[in-house]
Amino acid sequence: MKVIILAGGHGTRLAEETAVRPKPMVDIGGRPMLWHIMNIYASHGFKDFIVACGYKGEMIKQYFADFLIQNNDYVVDLKNGSQRIINENGVDWQVTLMDTGISTLTGGRILRLRPLLDDATFMVTYGDGVGNVDLRALLAFHRAHGKLATVTAVRPPSRFGDLTLDGDVVRSFSEKAQTAAGWINGGFFVFESGLFKYLKDERIALEREPLDHLARDGQLIAYRHEGFWQPMDTVRERELLEQLWSEGDAPWKTWS
Repeated sequence: MKVIILAGGHGTRLAEETAVRPKPMVDIGGRPMLWHIMNIYASHGFKDFIVACGYKGEMIKQYFADFLIQNNDYVVDLKNGSQRIINENGVDWQVTLMDTGISTLTGGRILRLRPLLDDATFMVTYGDGVGNVDLRALLAFHRAHGKLATVTAVRPPSRFGDLTLDGDVVRSFSEKAQTAAGWINGGFFVFESGLFKYLKDERIALEREPLDHLARDGQLIAYRHEGFWQPMDTVRERELLEQLWSEGDAPWKTWS
């Protein structure tokens, strides 16, 4: 099954980082956010990726062009320049890198990729968020309800520390709490090819008319994810993810 990763936005809310690189290439633990997202999918057996590039997409393309050499040991023959890989790292992903335009909106990016999808079921997520979503359970849920689209519904992370009070006494404090009420779009979509009836042209954002119209038609179903989910929209959120990774407490690390 193909997995589209929307990696073309400008990331303006993380301008301190994205002035020089696309947001999916911002490092967490010395690896790009994109690498973390792809590992989540690969750990559940989904290894056929299409990366929808846009803003500074050449950096993403260069990363994968160099991936084999940068992530394996190798011998180089300085006489003729030939290289031989040794101690392979076992990464067996297939990655398609497509330029979908600098300013194309999310729906338009998916529309541009339609020729690569063969009218089959496919997955989509954003290039700036991680979670410990059970992707096989998500796919089974999608197939069971038989509609065109599934969105993973998540609890939004709290912007502030969460206090549990007993009178004026603080009984617990959690800096990483997620809110107890309300659901938001967490990405990690599954779509049937019928989605394309709702993508009229490339000037459309997936999150506006397409999802709204799918919902009105009863074709959009929510998969509730109660576990960890965290976007990387701000420097503070990047620092949180970096801290979790450095402490060995990264809930999205579903791979060994």
